[in-house]
Amino acid sequence: MAKLSRHAKRLRRHRRIRKKVFGTPERPRLAVYRSLNHFYAQVIDDTQGKTLVSASTLDPEYMKVAGKRGGKSIEAATNLAQVLVKKAHDKGIKKVVFDRGGFMYHGKIKAFADKCRELGLEF
Repeated sequence: MAKLSRHAKRLRRHRRIRKKVFGTPERPRLAVYRSLNHFYAQVIDDTQGKTLVSASTLDPEYMKVAGKRGGKSIEAATNLAQVLVKKAHDKGIKKVVFDRGGFMYHGKIKAFADKCRELGLEF
């Protein structure tokens, strides 16, 4: 049997997670994605299939907080959490379910989640 690539393993984990994690209007799903250069986060209502809030390391709001573009570091993930939580609170979102997108729960993903919890997002 052929060895799976890192990408294929992540997609397999992501599918397994998505079987259990579902966003509702009362408790939408906080989905994260990290690429080699950037970090993205969305708050999604899966019943309607709509993104309620989104933020990335490419957004102008992020650049005001961080002072630069890019999301390779843990510091960038925590800065992005500040931007996302502020947007979510403006929309009245306090509780979410966390979808780590098949990524291992350490490093940037863990730092992002911890900062979101610290800033008042409940999951």
